[in-house]
Amino acid sequence: MARSPVKRYAIGVDFGTNSVRALVAEVSDGSEVAAHVYSYPSGQQGILLDPKDPNLARQNPADYIEGFVRSVRGAVRAAKKQPGFAVENVVGIGIDATGSTPLPVDHEGMPLSMHPDFKDDLAAYAWLWKDHTSYAEAAEITEKARQSGHGYLAKCGGTYSSEWFWSKILHCKRSSPKAFQAAFSWIEQSDFVPGYVTGNRSPETMPRCICAAGHKGMYHEAWGGLPSEAFWASVDPDLVAVRRRFAAPARAADQKAGGLTAELAKKVGLPPGTPVAVGTIDAHAGAVGAGIKPGTLVKIIGTSTCDMMVVPMDQELADVPGLCGIVPGSIVPGMYGLEAGQSAVGDIFNWFVSRLAPGGYTAKGDPHANLTRDAEPLRPGESGLLALDWNNGNRTVLVDPLLTGLLVGQTLHTTAPEIYRALVEATAFGALTIIRRLEEYGIMVKEVVNCGGIAEKNPFVMQLYADVCNRPMKISRSAQTCALGAAIFGAVVGGAYKSTEQAQRRMTGVSLTVYRPRRAAAEVYARLYELYRRLHDAFGVIGSEQSVDRVMKELIAIRDQVRRKG
Repeated sequence: MARSPVKRYAIGVDFGTNSVRALVAEVSDGSEVAAHVYSYPSGQQGILLDPKDPNLARQNPADYIEGFVRSVRGAVRAAKKQPGFAVENVVGIGIDATGSTPLPVDHEGMPLSMHPDFKDDLAAYAWLWKDHTSYAEAAEITEKARQSGHGYLAKCGGTYSSEWFWSKILHCKRSSPKAFQAAFSWIEQSDFVPGYVTGNRSPETMPRCICAAGHKGMYHEAWGGLPSEAFWASVDPDLVAVRRRFAAPARAADQKAGGLTAELAKKVGLPPGTPVAVGTIDAHAGAVGAGIKPGTLVKIIGTSTCDMMVVPMDQELADVPGLCGIVPGSIVPGMYGLEAGQSAVGDIFNWFVSRLAPGGYTAKGDPHANLTRDAEPLRPGESGLLALDWNNGNRTVLVDPLLTGLLVGQTLHTTAPEIYRALVEATAFGALTIIRRLEEYGIMVKEVVNCGGIAEKNPFVMQLYADVCNRPMKISRSAQTCALGAAIFGAVVGGAYKSTEQAQRRMTGVSLTVYRPRRAAAEVYARLYELYRRLHDAFGVIGSEQSVDRVMKELIAIRDQVRRKG
């Protein structure tokens, strides 16, 4: 009797905003064998906040270390209960994390926050991606880069963001000089974890991932890596040392960062030396886990969104204003990776539910489900409302953290479900704005694949996105695309596949569920989108002469027309 082939496995470790998830996947087909989630214990759902500054959001790096151990150990223990699993058949580990989430470290690569002298200093902790305290420094870096004439902003949309690496470091120097001076260097979370678990912890040698470096740190081969020392000296001379301690060249996630240390291997129950891939940004791993390929836009929809595409390296590609980066090898190695996104989506829905929704919708059951129940039957345009999705600023295409939300069309008869629906519609209009920007520059979107909690669990939102964007919305087969994408990189560095694309063909797919646009709804939303763009340009584009004097009256006209038809 022929023996069954030995099953091989890869582990993906996905460090999200509130928790870390470890996934054990079979490399032959991507089937998910076991998983374990560890919620960060520090702060509020893992986020350290300051009531005096709503722009501040930090994390405790100790949660990352404990999170790796707890999540991987839990996933391995759960996998051992499945027939055929053996730890010696785990070929590799991939790791993704949020970005840009830089943290100050000492010369040994240990977080400054773990030193007793800095345990109460929030500046010594990890600066979470959603921290917007450095908006002034981002504007300063943008202006210096434009003056330099070197094109340093050409590959990141023309504007540097307060969410990114250098602006946060500069703000630390300005606001917390003691922490800045004590730090030997700064590293991204997506670099820290692979470096820590492989024992390669020195900032000067620790592998730096190309996705965080390129999309958040202005790293690009066109100017030899990071912007020059002379440029950083023009911004602030103290940034030169940070640049010098940045290990180069930045590397793609299909390369090996090292082997799991004996100490960590014992704690998690895996063989010492298990290959660990260079890190990547969580959303980029999600794109890989969703099967991204040329022509496919992958949307990771959660508290915010990250919208990604890849383009072959031999294809001519324009610099696209407002994107978060065009970086070779940042998503799929060997292709240009393009990133865009929205600063708040699920966060906007949660804001309305937690701050403004009437008690009748929040007292019993899931308030989102309660509001959806009454919002879903409403027809497009029926409420007369129109919103801007900028409650946490705008990431793409305006790249401006100082923009705020807006709701137009309220009357004394406006209801909570109508507002909730208008907020969902606003995020869909923001999504369409990104698609249109890509296509304006010749990057055609042939299909949209969505993943993340909202895509998985909220048919109301996905149908509305299909109607607004007037194109089908597909759903990734995996409910854990970021962890699966990380596992794919683990499979590649472990030798199970020769390339990321080969692994994707075997380990990814889409769900049978497809949300298709409804013609009548799409027609109304096309009219509403033109009004959205008027508001978008009038409030978001400096120097715009866009007129909004007719927006309220046109909303009323659409509202009345829809109601008469009903």
